[in-house]
Amino acid sequence: MEPDIFDRIMALKVLTPLRPLYNKYREPLLYLFFGGLTFLLSVVTFWFFAHPLGIGPLIANGLSWVICVAFAYVTNRTWVFANKARTPLGIAREALSFTAGRLATLALEEFILWLGITVLGANDLAVKLLAQALVILGNYIVSKLLVFRRDGDHGA
Repeated sequence: MEPDIFDRIMALKVLTPLRPLYNKYREPLLYLFFGGLTFLLSVVTFWFFAHPLGIGPLIANGLSWVICVAFAYVTNRTWVFANKARTPLGIAREALSFTAGRLATLALEEFILWLGITVLGANDLAVKLLAQALVILGNYIVSKLLVFRRDGDHGA
């Protein structure tokens, strides 16, 4: 596999002591990095839709979700998980399974938002942060075990 930008960064002399850790835990470290970016994107877009635009929290979260799923798919496919589908059918199956997995965690997040904001009256951003922690964990499990498997081209 050709070195990507993260491999080139880790090749810097100043990062030499961290290379063994990076090499051993590359996938989870990159998932945490891009998961963190997706988390920030999710919170910022949720806030933008809910506050300046005045959209209700569940719809704001749905709009935020669309943006974040597109971002997460591209980053997960490109940098995080090494084995990627290569054929058009394999890529379509991968994208569909990725989206289906994210729909499952969206349902969890929407329930937590509804319960926390609507039923319990908690602060919307505080509930969003709590929900995101659970969603990130769920998304990693779904992506690792079901979407970006290491068993070939997803039947294509």
